[in-house]
Amino acid sequence: MPSCSPDCCLFQAVEIVKVWSEDGAGKVVEIPADMTARDVCQLLVYKSHCVDDNAWTLVEHHPILGLERCLEDHELVVHVQSSMSSDSKFLFRKNYAKYEFFRNPLNFFPEQMVAWCQESDGSIPQSQLLQNFLNSSSCPEIQGYLYVKEPGRKSWKKLYMFLRRSGLYYSTKGTSKEPRHLQLLSDLDESNIFITITGRKLHNAPTDYQFCIKPSKVRSDCKELKMLCAEDEQSRTCWMTAFRLLKYGIVLYQNYSLPQQRKSASSHFSAPVRSVSENSLVAMDFSGRTGRVIENPVEAQSAALEEGQTWRKRGQRMNVLGSSSPLHPSSLSTVIHRTQVWFHGRIMREDAHKMIMQQGQVDGLFLLRDSQSNPKAFVLTLCHHQKIKHFQILPCEEDGQVFFSLDDGATKFTDLIHLVEFYQLNRGVLPCKLKHPCTGVAL
Repeated sequence: MPSCSPDCCLFQAVEIVKVWSEDGAGKVVEIPADMTARDVCQLLVYKSHCVDDNAWTLVEHHPILGLERCLEDHELVVHVQSSMSSDSKFLFRKNYAKYEFFRNPLNFFPEQMVAWCQESDGSIPQSQLLQNFLNSSSCPEIQGYLYVKEPGRKSWKKLYMFLRRSGLYYSTKGTSKEPRHLQLLSDLDESNIFITITGRKLHNAPTDYQFCIKPSKVRSDCKELKMLCAEDEQSRTCWMTAFRLLKYGIVLYQNYSLPQQRKSASSHFSAPVRSVSENSLVAMDFSGRTGRVIENPVEAQSAALEEGQTWRKRGQRMNVLGSSSPLHPSSLSTVIHRTQVWFHGRIMREDAHKMIMQQGQVDGLFLLRDSQSNPKAFVLTLCHHQKIKHFQILPCEEDGQVFFSLDDGATKFTDLIHLVEFYQLNRGVLPCKLKHPCTGVAL
C-alpha cells in the first residue's frame, strides 16, 4: 500500500459552534480551532448579508447564572466554548461601545475614581490617561465604593475597593490602602467580567448596576462568583472597562486599530463592503455615453441642486396621480420605514430600553418603534450620556398630505426615513445627532 506524503496528510481540526440571534434563530458554523471572535463575526456578517462596521460581537450568554459578556476580538471561540456549560450559548449582537473608551476616555474614567488623577493637580490629557493603562510598566489604579454580595447570603456589604493589575482588592479599614489593610477579592488573569442581566430582585441587590467577576474555569457554580454592585451606570462602566484594560493592555488597542489598518486585507474570507449609506458619495455626470466623476465642487453642487429639483418634481407628479396609483406616496410614506434596520415595530418601551443597553449605550444610538399610547404616532428611543430618552413622533396633516414631526410641526417630513436622515445630519431639538442604528439580525 503506497504511503502518503506528509503534505497530503495535513488537515486542520474543525469544531462545531452554534450562534444565536436575538430573535431565537440559530446558525451552526464549522470553524478551525484557531479562529478568533472577530473572524467568526466577519463570517456571520458575510453569511447574513449585513454591513460590517466592526461593531458586531459574540456574546457569551449564561441564562441560568444570569450573566453575559462580549468576547474580546482576539479570543479563540473554541477555547471559550470549552469552558461553557451546556445551557450557555453564543449570541450575535452589535456593541457600539466595545472600543468607545479609546475615542472618549475621559467619559469612561471619572477623575475621582482614578487614583493618580486625584494625586495630580489639574485635568489629565486623554492620551496620558490611556497610556497609563496600556503601558504594562505603569501602575494605574481605580478606586471607589462597591457593594459586594456576601458568599452564601443575600446580604450585601459596602466596601472601598481598589482595582490594580494584580487584582481587585478591598480595604478592611475604611478607605485605607496600606498593604496590611488590603484583601484580594479576585485576580484578573484567570477571571472574566460579566454584566448581570437578571435584575436586582433575584440577588436582592441594592442598585440596578450589577456586574460579576467569574473565574474562567467555573461553569455553573454560583458560589465561585463575585457579585458586585455599583452606585450608578458611569461607575459600573468605569470598573468594567478598567478590568478589560488592565487584563489585556495593549492587545485591546491592537484589536481596536486592526480594522483601520487592513480595511482591504482578507482574513479567513471576504466580508461585504460597507453599504452606500455609510460611504462618502460622489457626484456623477451621466449625460454622455459613459459616466464621469464631477471633481469641480461648484459643478458638483449645481448637479446636486438639479437632482433635488428633479426629485421634487417627481414627487409632485406622484401626488397628482392620486390614490389610484399602487404606490401612492401618502400610503407609501406610512409603511416604507418598515424596511429599515432601525425600525422595530410594536415593541414595548422596556424592550427598546433593553436593546439600547445591550448594544452599548453610546451617544447617538437609536431606534424607532410604534407608539403604545397613540396608534398613529411613533417613538424615537435615543441614548445620550448613558441615559435613554424617548421622543414622540406625531403625524400632522397639511393640504391633505400627512407629515411626521418631532417638534410639534416646526420641522415636517413626508416619511420616517427622511426624518431619520435629517436628524443624522442635524441635532435639531434632540440632545445629539442620530449616529448608530440599533440593529437586529436574522441568522
